[in-house]
Amino acid sequence: MELLAPAGSMEKLSYAYAYGADAAYIGIRSFSLRSRADNFHADEHAHIAAVKGDRKLYGALNIFFRNRDIDALEQSLEYISRYPLDACIISDVGILSLCAHHFPHTPLHLSTQANCLSSEAVKHYRDIGFSRIILGRELTLREIEQIRRDVPDIELEVFVHGAMCIAYSGRCLMSSVMAGRSANQGDCAHSCRWNYRVLEEEERPGEYYPVESGENYTALFSSRDLCMIDHLRDLQDAGVDSLKIEGRMKSLYYTAVVTRAYRKALDHMDEPELWKPYREDLFKVSSRELSTGFYYGRDQMDSPALGGYRREYLFLGTLGRETAPGEFSCNVRNQLKSGEPIEFITPDIPWVEDRNFLILDADRLPLDQADHGKPCTIIPSVSVGTGAIMRRKITPA
Repeated sequence: MELLAPAGSMEKLSYAYAYGADAAYIGIRSFSLRSRADNFHADEHAHIAAVKGDRKLYGALNIFFRNRDIDALEQSLEYISRYPLDACIISDVGILSLCAHHFPHTPLHLSTQANCLSSEAVKHYRDIGFSRIILGRELTLREIEQIRRDVPDIELEVFVHGAMCIAYSGRCLMSSVMAGRSANQGDCAHSCRWNYRVLEEEERPGEYYPVESGENYTALFSSRDLCMIDHLRDLQDAGVDSLKIEGRMKSLYYTAVVTRAYRKALDHMDEPELWKPYREDLFKVSSRELSTGFYYGRDQMDSPALGGYRREYLFLGTLGRETAPGEFSCNVRNQLKSGEPIEFITPDIPWVEDRNFLILDADRLPLDQADHGKPCTIIPSVSVGTGAIMRRKITPA
């Protein structure tokens, strides 16, 4: 099965591939359902081909298009054609003919936003030109298996990890109503995950409807996150072709750790001792309560996730180029303090602790701390290299 990772920026794209993705998906600015991801624009397409190598790259054009959006798309087609895309992800069949005409040799993948949930729907989309269906997240494994039997000549892609939406395949107006930000135009404010204290029915002022609560708040609509790393064989048996990780708006650290865990699990499906250390690291990434979604029924999705994100580690930054033997430029994202134990992770090292690293300023003088945006050099006392990720365990308050 293909492992498909999210990439909301050029840097995240590099890490998605470096940490094990067979393919990555990106958004084209203004036409992607993650408008607050960095997405891709300007001349970045010129750098993508070298990073991509022989891996696959899919471009999301998956907003719901109004006439003005289609006009804008038509004006952008020449620019979009510069990207080395192996497929376009679309949800709105209104742009099908445009894509087919301007990119006749680029396969089309149907976005999960299209709510494709049945064999007959899959056949229809296959017949009008789609080569892959990203199935709705509401399907069970048995239903996916039935679709595979009924339509053997099309690729099936499913989500295996990341945030789930309370609305039907993400079609939601809640954010638009409450925050003026449309989820269907890529600008969701995640209003469903806000903390709500009471419900008062209009006709009964002063009477509050009790709901299941966490500590000092109530999460009414917040879905549990998805995690299927322990069930890859079941997905394979159901006939899935591609495993998709959600998260173009999430951090480089999330992209790397999650992609790496699923890469190891796929490569060593029958050798748990080789991938379980990476699995354990997966649960150190910020997430809500985890579940298996709808794959084994709806029980886990019928109750909301109580509480916000759980996080054990703080992402500190990455190692850049090696400036001298054993010395690296340091891309600091959160404050790094000398003498404070940190951990490095790489594509093939679950983690290694370092208590004796050195930080140097531009004049090669020792630093007590390094801050985001300020150049510095780091000298690890452990064997790691360019691209390694730094993190620190969060001390409970």
